[in-house]
Amino acid sequence: MQYASLYIFTLLPFGVLDAIWLTSTAGTLYRPTMGDMLLPTPRLVPLVIFYLMYPVALLIFAGLPAMKIGSLTHALMYGALFGAFAYATYDLTNQATLRNWTTQLTLIDVCWGTFASGAAAAFGYWATTKFNAWMGGMSG
Repeated sequence: MQYASLYIFTLLPFGVLDAIWLTSTAGTLYRPTMGDMLLPTPRLVPLVIFYLMYPVALLIFAGLPAMKIGSLTHALMYGALFGAFAYATYDLTNQATLRNWTTQLTLIDVCWGTFASGAAAAFGYWATTKFNAWMGGMSG
């Protein structure tokens, strides 16, 4: 039950935060840089696969270790670090291989990934500990 709740409580804030970010910045940040490389609407299957898989990685590298030692700070810091490395991998690869990709876009996107991943991992940890305490109180 703990794994499922940690997954859900990490997936939801990451998905919501990223949806807000992408819908509010696509026209002002990504489209001017990437131009016609961007699809008018995202492809659904790869989008769903990413949003189902990425929280699993946040659990493995941040949420579960934080649960083991009982540390919200651990979840936040390791979630943020994972996000920084994951987004840097994507952005720096794009910058190295795509003509229009800029340093500004790399820096902004890596900062975003760091924040969103840290926030989602921290929220996942916090909400799971509250949920587990509530569930424990119901059974006792």
